Amino acid sequence: MLDANNRKTLYFMAGLPRSGSTLLSSLLNQNPRFYSGPSSPVTGLMMLLQDQIANDELYRAFPKPQQASEMVASVIQHYYSDVDQPVIFDKNRSWVNRLGFITGFFGIEPRVLIPVRDTAEILTSFIMMHRRNPYEVGGRINFLDEMLVKSNIPLTDDNRCQFLAGQNGILGQSYSGIQQALMEGRQRQMHFIEYNDLMTRPAETMKKIYEFLDEPYFEHDFDQITNIHRENDAEIYGFSDMHAVRKALGKTSADPRDILSPEILKACEGTEFWRNLGPMDTAGIVPNNGIMPTSNSGFFGSTDSADTKIIGG
Repeated sequence: MLDANNRKTLYFMAGLPRSGSTLLSSLLNQNPRFYSGPSSPVTGLMMLLQDQIANDELYRAFPKPQQASEMVASVIQHYYSDVDQPVIFDKNRSWVNRLGFITGFFGIEPRVLIPVRDTAEILTSFIMMHRRNPYEVGGRINFLDEMLVKSNIPLTDDNRCQFLAGQNGILGQSYSGIQQALMEGRQRQMHFIEYNDLMTRPAETMKKIYEFLDEPYFEHDFDQITNIHRENDAEIYGFSDMHAVRKALGKTSADPRDILSPEILKACEGTEFWRNLGPMDTAGIVPNNGIMPTSNSGFFGSTDSADTKIIGG
């Protein structure tokens, strides 16, 4: 699957946090042709380099836009120079905010995997992860409580949920990014993968992924799953098991009704907008039809996509 210039085939993964992206990467890595690593800094590095070049007075005095574009585009090539597999999945939730980068710099039509999950289940997963970990892990406070402390917000589970789903939270930013991409007419470039489908119908779910990518199917082993690219969760995020993957598929998640307050459960209702998407029009635009709320009881506040910084990979 190398192109005429002997480059790798590039796909991307974004989606919502705690929705199975690490599990999906672990499954994809069973295919010897595929490489799906942990969340990468590629999109952020590309933006930094692009801004640095644009603001450099020496460059502005004698601009070379073609060479500058090639430099920015080369970031992903150099980042994966140690990878032998011909197909690479670059994972970063901010790709949905920068799908134009994929076409503009790589010259390809974006194909992005979007793991999603019930909002209440995502928040429950965060709260349960918080409860499994002490206040400090690896000598640092976890990134969630660190944000609350810096914002002078009391450390309660309700506040944690509100922050996660707000405009500066990892869930709120991811939610808004997906929403914006759909309203920009990007639906055909995105493939939504429901967490519960991956858990209960893994073979069917994986086959649909291969169909979306137009790749030959590989028979996966759903009882021998290993995360071969484990991140240093404790040191970086303050959660020791943020990207842990169980050996065999099996849903063991807590019931949100046993974990979240009635107020948070109420705020989560009806926020899974991707399940209500109708057919695209001829331009690929998804009609709004009132199914894409911008906020819900303080959840999912809008954010400037240019300033989005996704935490936690």
